[in-house]
Amino acid sequence: PGKLLIMLYDGAINNVEKAIENIDNQQVAEAHKHIIKAQDIILELRNTLNMDYSISVSLRDMYDYLHLQLVQANIHKDKALLAEILPFLIELRDTWQQAVRLAGSTSAMREQLHYVNIMG
Repeated sequence: PGKLLIMLYDGAINNVEKAIENIDNQQVAEAHKHIIKAQDIILELRNTLNMDYSISVSLRDMYDYLHLQLVQANIHKDKALLAEILPFLIELRDTWQQAVRLAGSTSAMREQLHYVNIMG
C-alpha cells in the first residue's frame, strides 16, 4: 500500500509537470489531458482516506484544495496555479516516502499513523 501511494503521488507530480510544459508550448489539449489525470489521482487519494484518523481530515482538506487549484488551472490553462501546487505534492510524496521507509511494513505503518493521531 505504501509503494502504491508513492506511485500515485509520482503520477500526480509527473502530470502537473507535463501540463506546465504543455502550457508553455501552447499544447492546450495535452495540458488538459495531464491536468485531468492529476485531478483523478487527487480524487483517488481523497476517496481512499481512512477517516478513522484525525490526520485524514487535514489530508482531505489539502486534497480538496489541490483539486480546486487543478480545476482552476485547467479552466484558465494557468501554469502559475500548477506551479503553486507542485511543491505541496512533492512535500506530501516525500513525507509518505519517509513514513513508508520508517514503517517497513503495512502493520507498522498503521501503528505509526495511529501514534501520530494520538500525538496530534
